[in-house]
Amino acid sequence: MLGLLLVLCIPLAFYTGGWWHTRGVQMLAEAPPTAPVRDVAQEQELDALRQRLAVLTSAEKVSLQANEQSRLTIKLLEEQVYKQQQDLAFYKGVLAPASRREGLRIKAFELQATDRPAYFRYKILLSRVGKGDTPLEGQLQVSIIGKQGEQDVTLELAALTQGLPDALPEQAIAFAFKHFQAIPAAEQFAELKLPEGFVPVEVKVRAEVQGEKPLLRTFKWGNQE
Repeated sequence: MLGLLLVLCIPLAFYTGGWWHTRGVQMLAEAPPTAPVRDVAQEQELDALRQRLAVLTSAEKVSLQANEQSRLTIKLLEEQVYKQQQDLAFYKGVLAPASRREGLRIKAFELQATDRPAYFRYKILLSRVGKGDTPLEGQLQVSIIGKQGEQDVTLELAALTQGLPDALPEQAIAFAFKHFQAIPAAEQFAELKLPEGFVPVEVKVRAEVQGEKPLLRTFKWGNQE
């Protein structure tokens, strides 16, 4: 009887195991898909973050473009004002009274601040009094006088332009003209950079013309007329 009982238990055990396996598969199939739902929600949140980032990036680009356009507009207006100043200096020189000594005039050392500290745009205006047809030829020596701490310091303009687009190759600036000359030419500006800690006080422009005595003019920094 015991042996017969054991023989009957074997198929019963197989049947019970198969039933539990089938039941387990059905329970897994009927379970709610929680994990995929979480993945969809996370993907939607990620898409929303991507959209917000795209909007912020676009706004930043628009702001940068607006700032650059404003800077270019201001530069254009400055150049137009400067051109008018050039024309005024020219007519003043041509229409000067005949009693004044004829020859070279250092009309102005124009100076304009930029949007970068220690960087300045400059321009030198030369004119001639009289009706001579022979060009005036010579050289300019431009020095910036100021203080570095407690010490009086004199810096050559050429040294302050090194490494910049309009760097002067030498300390002396050559000129040759009949009635009027701007350095640099046309409506352009040249740029200089002051050393850190240097406080400018005045600018000295010395002109040497062939056959004439040297001409020296001093301009206060920030008041170049």
